Amino acid sequence: MKDFFAAIGRGDKEALLALVAEDIEWIIPGRDWPLAGTYRGHAGLADLLETASRSMDTSTKPREFVAQGDRVLVVGFASGKVKATNKLFQDDWIFAITVRDGRLTNIREYIDTQALARAAHPAHVDTRP
Repeated sequence: MKDFFAAIGRGDKEALLALVAEDIEWIIPGRDWPLAGTYRGHAGLADLLETASRSMDTSTKPREFVAQGDRVLVVGFASGKVKATNKLFQDDWIFAITVRDGRLTNIREYIDTQALARAAHPAHVDTRP
């Protein structure tokens, strides 16, 4: 698990693909921000990584790992900037991860979708005189 987050931090696509199952499913809740959606398989993961690098500068720091059976909860913090708006964000998160045969098969993020959506939208400009 720690190797997975280290690979995310380095932006190492090949290392990430080696750590996840062929049928990985990664769910990022919300809408109105660039990464929201469900990504499936290695192609989906590659799409997620490309979208992330194109749309955001981010630093993700896992702080705690809690494992039970084939489930791991990772508690962490992210900060960064949405490139299109140049707006900063901070996000406390939890990843609920399922592991099968040593590979990640499912990731469900629990994140501050409102903070990320706010950062993804340009500020409202009041045009009233």
